Amino acid sequence: MHTASLWEKGRKYIFLAIFVIVAIAFASIYDSEALKALLYKYDKFALVICLLVYLLLSVTPIPTEPVALFVLAWKGPVVAILVATLGNTLSALVEYYIGGSIGDLTDFEKKKEKLPFHLGRLPINSPLFQILARMLPGFGPKFVSVAGGMYQVPLITYLWTAILANLIGAVVVVGGGYGVFHLFR
Repeated sequence: MHTASLWEKGRKYIFLAIFVIVAIAFASIYDSEALKALLYKYDKFALVICLLVYLLLSVTPIPTEPVALFVLAWKGPVVAILVATLGNTLSALVEYYIGGSIGDLTDFEKKKEKLPFHLGRLPINSPLFQILARMLPGFGPKFVSVAGGMYQVPLITYLWTAILANLIGAVVVVGGGYGVFHLFR
């Protein structure tokens, strides 16, 4: 293998490893009340901070819904829906990149037929699968994102399905939160 291509691959994995380490460190000290205080203190930078939090949480099992609810309480439903959609889409792109890196690392194409439960036959490239599987609670969105990268779903298909699914999810979460906030007024 050519030295330049080894360096390119190594650099990609080093960046990924550093990002995961930072995200794990953030997750270990994550405190929703401290985040809320930070958002109010740095009002001008708060939306950028929120997007950064979405990115950091993308590689952890911590859900991002509390961030959307903070933005809802702070800026209202329209801004909360936009931030949640953008933040979750950016997170999905990070997870897609991770999946693509894992696929490169393990030579996934040769191994996918041997996956248990016929997982290698899932229609990962299907836009309908990309949208509906993201709606599964828990790890549905993360699974779709990582699998999309591993299966090399075309980026344009991946992106529009992620935006649509994340917009629907944001409307549901923010709408539910808005209803609950008004219930206890």
